[in-house]
Amino acid sequence: MDGDSSAADRVVEAIESGATGEARAALDDLAAAPADARKDAVRELRAVADEAPALFDGVATALTPFLTDDERSVRLTTAKLFVAVADGEPEAVIPAVEALADRLADDGEFYYVRARAAEGLGYVALDHPDAVASPDVLADLRVGLTFDEPEVSEKLAKALAFVALGDPDRLRHLVDRLAEHLDDDSEFVRFHVCTALAAVGSAHPGRLAEAVDPLVARLDDGNPHVRGRAAEALAAPARAGPDPALPVDRVAELTDSDEAFVADRARLLSARLDGDGSRTDDGDRSTEDEAERAPLGSLESIRRSTERAVEAMRSPDAEGECPHCGLALRDTGPPMCPRCGAPR
Repeated sequence: MDGDSSAADRVVEAIESGATGEARAALDDLAAAPADARKDAVRELRAVADEAPALFDGVATALTPFLTDDERSVRLTTAKLFVAVADGEPEAVIPAVEALADRLADDGEFYYVRARAAEGLGYVALDHPDAVASPDVLADLRVGLTFDEPEVSEKLAKALAFVALGDPDRLRHLVDRLAEHLDDDSEFVRFHVCTALAAVGSAHPGRLAEAVDPLVARLDDGNPHVRGRAAEALAAPARAGPDPALPVDRVAELTDSDEAFVADRARLLSARLDGDGSRTDDGDRSTEDEAERAPLGSLESIRRSTERAVEAMRSPDAEGECPHCGLALRDTGPPMCPRCGAPR
């Protein structure tokens, strides 16, 4: 076995065995190895992170040099590795937050690297908002919503939603800026922005005044999860009493929806429009696990239902849509999605 292969194997073996010190030393050696060895090692490490993210506790700092590697593929795979770790073990990624934020802020960086850096920051923000939600990072996430590439804007919208779910106070001053993206072409961007606004509204209902009109427009969205989340967001300012700007008849129609995600939230909004401003409902009946139910409109309910809703939106059972990016597909067309290139 040559020295380069040995360096790569040492990293993987050390992390899998929990030898943190040896893993850090092996990563230092790997940084000087040829590109192919770095690519192979980081790819293997990502596979390990998917299965056991806790193994990376203590090695985040040693991994950060690979975020600025000369090889774009290494940078992208490293960013994906941090996403996998942050999803399962967010605290382990805190030492790498600054490095991920630098990738997000770099205008010259490959946009998919920036998107994955944002996603990793979002997962950390769910449990550790103080470590992530600086004004500069929030500005980079918000400005990034204008990316032409849907996968990039979707990841940044997701990160902003997670910041709000981690601490609604962080985005309370950005309601009007977020609301500008409620008509985005991507249903995932629309859903995540609705989620961010619903989270802010759960703690600061008065802040949603500037977003009421664009949220009302989402009650007619083509995606049921966007419709439901918009209703949940609108239920927050409705606590103060009936609002003539809200379409009572449309909300009543939604309470009869075949989609539980929509109907549950529309009933909450309808009750508040009828004058029951204190009502929170029993919980989210669209979940299969009754023990997981939390009062609709609460931050806990919004948080618990978010990833489940996104999984449903990406389900291959979603008729006429790409399961990866949500693009509406024609009955006849190429075997690949024209937006993201995934098989149909």
